[in-house]
Amino acid sequence: MIWIVLIACVLAATLPLLMIISNLKAYLPPPVQYENLRPQISILIPARNEEGGIEAAIQCALATEDAEVEVVVLDDHSEDNTAAIVSKIAMLDSRVRLEKAPELPPGWCGKQHACHVLSQRARYDYLLFQDADVRLKKDCAPRLVAFMQASKAELVSGIPWQETGTWSEKMLIPLIHFVLLCFLPIKRMRMSTSPAFAAGCGQLFLARKQSYEQMGGHASIKQSLHDGITLPRAYRKNGMMTDLCDVTNLAECRMYRGFGQVWFGLAKNATEGMAKPFLLTFFTIFLLMGQVIPFGIVGLIWYFESCWGLRLVSVIAVFLAYSARFVAKVAFRQSFFGALMHPLGILILLAIQWYALIRQGIGKPSGWKGRAYHGS
Repeated sequence: MIWIVLIACVLAATLPLLMIISNLKAYLPPPVQYENLRPQISILIPARNEEGGIEAAIQCALATEDAEVEVVVLDDHSEDNTAAIVSKIAMLDSRVRLEKAPELPPGWCGKQHACHVLSQRARYDYLLFQDADVRLKKDCAPRLVAFMQASKAELVSGIPWQETGTWSEKMLIPLIHFVLLCFLPIKRMRMSTSPAFAAGCGQLFLARKQSYEQMGGHASIKQSLHDGITLPRAYRKNGMMTDLCDVTNLAECRMYRGFGQVWFGLAKNATEGMAKPFLLTFFTIFLLMGQVIPFGIVGLIWYFESCWGLRLVSVIAVFLAYSARFVAKVAFRQSFFGALMHPLGILILLAIQWYALIRQGIGKPSGWKGRAYHGS
């Protein structure tokens, strides 16, 4: 029986490693050669109580080179100094505009409504939606445009470098890359507009205004709390291609701060991603078998078993379980501590997913930024 468990562990741990190795050949940075483009880009930032970071987000966006940009910030009924900070910057730079959000209509998620309003206030043909905690590098926006033109996609996205401070951030935030690149075949994604291959990062999206309006924009996902999946899915349902590129060195973000924000931030997105009954059951079994169980049985085998063949297989299972996570750690400049604590991170991630699924099942709303959402 122990041999069957070990072989299952090895197989389950091998598949994510093979997938991420394959995907790293396809998940590449945008082209560097963009000098002759000089596109016009509206950088659109929804902001609700973002006084701690909104100035840095705007200044980084204004530093964009080789593009004509406007920076439009929508103050979504902030209760802090967000609007005052943006107004002060706008007085000094005409490229910055502060817009006030209308009252949130029934049935809308706050962020999707803010992005919808921003798209209507934008002047340029390229719409770059970014979260208020994202910091763009000076060549990010034009290189994303170059990637969009080369890929022929109507919506492109990438995961910025994720700044992590606390232990929970280091363990859980980097799992964004792990889940994406270990389970989504990017080459296959680029061969089809099937919604099954929809993927993106809600922190950073670039869209063409014409196709965005044609497919319904954020109004088509107005109840969603997880535009990273639902916006690309809406594009693909309309027969439009979406794509991904590596923006690790082109943008950075600190998504959450502390365990509470990490837990509830990931939970609010869960039921539109992994936390569906059948899918979560599959992922729970697969991730436990390949990413957690090897660490639990290796010590037992070395203590109770004298068979060196069995010991060797248990070590191989642990090595493979760590491998995909450490490949991502190197490729995306992630925390060594987070990678080392990988099995615990997987357990907490699964706990968050089941927590979200159970809450949905008993009709409890998700909450974020002082608003409650019951979902669709």
